[in-house]
Amino acid sequence: MECMTVDRRRVPAALAGLFLGLLAVLLGPAGPASAHAALVASDPGSNTIVPDAPNRIRLTFSESVQLISGKIQVLAPDGSRADQGDPQADGATVTIPLRSGGGRGTYLVSYRVVSADSHPVAGTLTYSVGAASTPPTESQAADSVDPVVRALIPVGKYLGYAGLVLLVGPVLVLALLWPHRLSRVGPARVVWTGIGLVLGSTVLGLWLQAPYTTGTGLFGVSGADLQDVLGSTFGAVMLVRLGVIIAAAVLLRPLLRGSGGESKADLALLGVLGVAALATWPLTGHPTASPVAGVSVVVDAIHLAAMAVWLGGLVMLTGFLLRQANATELGAILPIWSRWAATAVSALLLAGVVQALIEVASLKGLYDSTYGRLILAKVALAAVVIGIAAYSRNLVRNRSAENGPRTLRRMVIAELAVTAVVLGVTAALVQIAPPRTAEAAQTAATSTTITQTIADKKVSLQVDVFPATVGNNSLHLYAYTPDNKPLPVVEWTGTAALPAKGIEPIEIPLLRITDFHAVGDIALPAAGEWTFKFTVRTSDIDQSTLTMTAKIS
Repeated sequence: MECMTVDRRRVPAALAGLFLGLLAVLLGPAGPASAHAALVASDPGSNTIVPDAPNRIRLTFSESVQLISGKIQVLAPDGSRADQGDPQADGATVTIPLRSGGGRGTYLVSYRVVSADSHPVAGTLTYSVGAASTPPTESQAADSVDPVVRALIPVGKYLGYAGLVLLVGPVLVLALLWPHRLSRVGPARVVWTGIGLVLGSTVLGLWLQAPYTTGTGLFGVSGADLQDVLGSTFGAVMLVRLGVIIAAAVLLRPLLRGSGGESKADLALLGVLGVAALATWPLTGHPTASPVAGVSVVVDAIHLAAMAVWLGGLVMLTGFLLRQANATELGAILPIWSRWAATAVSALLLAGVVQALIEVASLKGLYDSTYGRLILAKVALAAVVIGIAAYSRNLVRNRSAENGPRTLRRMVIAELAVTAVVLGVTAALVQIAPPRTAEAAQTAATSTTITQTIADKKVSLQVDVFPATVGNNSLHLYAYTPDNKPLPVVEWTGTAALPAKGIEPIEIPLLRITDFHAVGDIALPAAGEWTFKFTVRTSDIDQSTLTMTAKIS
């Protein structure tokens, strides 16, 4: 192969790819960054009415969470704080202690916690004691995220991925494929740029995590906020990344100078540090919250490693080797690199498929969610890159092809341009909740208690049916006077019928728990509009019969 200079007219293609990648990052998550955990249950339940004030509130999420100082509160009907002491987190459950003697009316629970994949989870819910009232309001939305912070987080992640590419692949090429006669000044600058990007993105990520989790502005961060971030799992992993990259930078100096001072032990240690550094990316993202976290972390690390080796090697090829190496050197280097690239692409595809199967969870999630559609876009872009790579591999095999090096350089630059966009899509993906989280939230939303109040001139009866689905259901009955005072009941009876499907009234065994509270269980065999009839006897001569309908799904 003849050695030729770089066609500078092709360089803008790579720069355009970089620009489009950044554009994909900025425009990808157009709405607020989605929480990557979901509130699946609460006790008391959301929008329910309980007869007595509870002494604590329990929130259950779809994955483990960490607390944010001062970001959980319960407001009483008069707007005062009803919570006391510090809330406690135990895995996916958060317990909020309440002060005693809470009054009647509607309470507002506001929460903001950090999910296992380092994203804030925020929201509100209400419950009522005795009877509903106008709910209190809080001064600031619980789920707010500063728009500047929201935009900078994926940009920081994109720069981190770019730094990884400029670090891992070039170091491997320098260590194993670089001709001794060639200068290492240019490649060394590439590697130092990669190190700088990784370090800079890590520091930026640590800073941004504080306003991201607390909901403040970019410069509204306090020392206590930063301390909380550094003390979290996210902060610990990012500090490990900083330490590993700095240690690697020290060991890389002999290799980058080309002085021959690096030993096999140094190179082996660099390999260990590289594995440790790669593991820090999945440990701060979706894989840690996956149903099979161990598998997801390993697969994601393999995905990143394959990407960094492949793209970093392409940078070295197009930037230096295809321009500076002679025909003999290229004849030895390109077949080896071709095998590396084929292995990296295979690992990339396999790891990507496994990741998608875990995160998307269903075929519907692939086309019916933003996350799934970005996965499809990433697959389409990857197919284009693989097609270009296959053509490049054919050029390497056919060494006698005219203008081979020039055409190969063009193909490599095209690969880099498209993969820059792929990196942008990847950076956007980490800010979007995967379908499995949305399904957990939807399941929680559809498995709520049906609460109805039915009344006549003497009795106001609150009825709770849970989970309001075919099969076993629990019922809670609360009796009140028309002015919402507890009404003692001597005897409770009830039936359930589904006339539309010819199901005659089924007796509901009811157990008296307190003077005005009874519970019962019944198996409902079919879905539809069920008719519930309750008779409440309050004395030897006074009783009321009340009827309601409820949709059982």
